[in-house]
Amino acid sequence: MSIGKNPSSFRRMIKQPESQSSILLGVNVDHCATLRQARYYHEPKALIAEPNVLDFALLSEMAGADGITMHLREDRRHVQAFDVEQVKASINTRLNLEIACTESMAAYAIKLKPNSVCLVPEKREEITTEGGLDLIENFDRVKYVVCAMSEANISTSLFIDPDEKQIEAAVRLGAPWVELHTGTFSNNFALGKYKKAWNALRNGAKLAHKLGLIINAGHGINYKNIHLIKNLPHLNELNIGHSIISRALVVGINEAVKEMLQLMK
Repeated sequence: MSIGKNPSSFRRMIKQPESQSSILLGVNVDHCATLRQARYYHEPKALIAEPNVLDFALLSEMAGADGITMHLREDRRHVQAFDVEQVKASINTRLNLEIACTESMAAYAIKLKPNSVCLVPEKREEITTEGGLDLIENFDRVKYVVCAMSEANISTSLFIDPDEKQIEAAVRLGAPWVELHTGTFSNNFALGKYKKAWNALRNGAKLAHKLGLIINAGHGINYKNIHLIKNLPHLNELNIGHSIISRALVVGINEAVKEMLQLMK
C-alpha cells in the first residue's frame, strides 16, 4: 500500500531520530520525480504513476533525514507543484524549497510557506543545476526575492560558487545562509584532481563563517567524496539527492539514507 495514500497514519509511526551527526542531512527527492516523469510525464498524478515522491520523502525522514529538499523548476521537468504541497503537508521535519529568482516562483513560495527557500539558477538546456547563482549579475532580482521571503518569515539560502565576491554579495543581500556549490569539487574528485577545488570550498566556507553566514553545501556529493566534504569548516547542512536515490535502487531508501548519515558522522 502506498504510504502517500495515508500520510497521517504513517507520520505517527515516525519517531524523531536522535542526532546522528553534527551536520544536518537534507535529502533531495527531485530525481525520484525524474524517474516517474520518464513514463508518466503527461499524467504524474495518475494512481498508477510511480515511484511515489511523497513515499520517498516520508521514508527518507523515517530513516533519519533532517529535512527534505525539492526543486520546483519553472518548466516542471521533474517535481510538480502537487508533489511539493503533499510533502509540505505530510513531513515532520523541514521542507527546503529550491526556486529560481522570479516573481512567480517567489509568489508560489510565499503561498506555500516552506521552512526555507534556496535560490538557484535555472537554464532550460541543462539536465540539472550546474554552477552557482551569480549574485553580482542578478543582484536586484535576488534582492527582490530575499526581501519578499524575509517579509513572509521564510529563511533564504543562496546557492553560490565558493567565490569571495559571491560570498561578499550574499552578505550585502542579507540572506542568512549560503549553500556552497560542490559540483566542481565533485567532478574533479572523480578525476583525482580535486585539490584546487577543495581549497576553494574550504576557503569559501571560512570566509562565509567569518562574515556571519550559515554554511550549507550541495551538488554531486556521494558516498565516496563525503569523507572530505564532511570536513568543510563550519558546515551546517548537506543537501544530497542523486547519489542517495541511486543507492536506494540497490539497497532501498532506508539503508541508503542511513549509510549516508553514518558516513557523515
